Amino acid sequence: MGDYVLLTDSSCDLPAGLAEELGVRVLPLSVSLNGKTYKNYLDEREIKLTDFYGALRAGGEASTAALNPGDIIEYLTPELEAGRDILYIAFASALSSTYHNGLIAAQELMDKYPGREVICLDSKCASLGQGLLVYLAAKRREEGADIHELRDYVLATVPYVCHWFTVDDLFFLKRGGRVSAATAAVGTLLNVKPVLHVDDEGRLINMLKARGRRAAIRSIYDKCAVTSENLEDQTVFISHGDCQEDADYLAGLVRENLRPREIIVNPIGPVIGAHSGPGTLAIFFLGLKR
Repeated sequence: MGDYVLLTDSSCDLPAGLAEELGVRVLPLSVSLNGKTYKNYLDEREIKLTDFYGALRAGGEASTAALNPGDIIEYLTPELEAGRDILYIAFASALSSTYHNGLIAAQELMDKYPGREVICLDSKCASLGQGLLVYLAAKRREEGADIHELRDYVLATVPYVCHWFTVDDLFFLKRGGRVSAATAAVGTLLNVKPVLHVDDEGRLINMLKARGRRAAIRSIYDKCAVTSENLEDQTVFISHGDCQEDADYLAGLVRENLRPREIIVNPIGPVIGAHSGPGTLAIFFLGLKR
């Protein structure tokens, strides 16, 4: 298999225990909340998700920052010095500069450590969509894939990682420039909930509008039912912005009607949650296309 590290960043929103079990190293991105900056570790060691979402609900201001090349070099240098190559599956380049900074860091590190390899891949995914891609990559690595075989597998899988989600509060999307102020105001007044997906380039695309929360949840379930492939052989991921009850409802619909092999539910971390807000609900699976 060769000695190499499978790496991602904390926008993947994987459960901390699962990432550890899979042997995946996770770089922490940063979130600022009400003027204080925290590193987003999957185990919530610097900021608890309940505190984060509670602050957002109370009107708190949150922003995020990508890893810069220097940060990435600092994290990766010990692996290279220990003789290990690195395959880094990064947050979608359409949503963050982390991937591009990873490319800069990779080139600098390979210049400094000739003979070592650092491969940086654009997941074109976010939240547990990125987590699903990393999970599948880790499983393939366990089966014995070397670093180049894994690179090829990841690149071939990216176009089939489906993301469907809805948000509860349009003003978080408005603040991020995803919807206009007028759309947010009218949508809130009429109880309209957008249903969005992530396209082939990793961009957030508003696909349809549902009247009310349950209709929006049903819409993302329907998208999974229609566009998934061989779901009985898949692990489906569901992420949520501090709305466990809705996540359980969606998981129940999927489990009862579509019967996937496994469903993993986990909260959305602060890096994604700062832009999507409390009440976001998302489902991720492999489909015929995105």
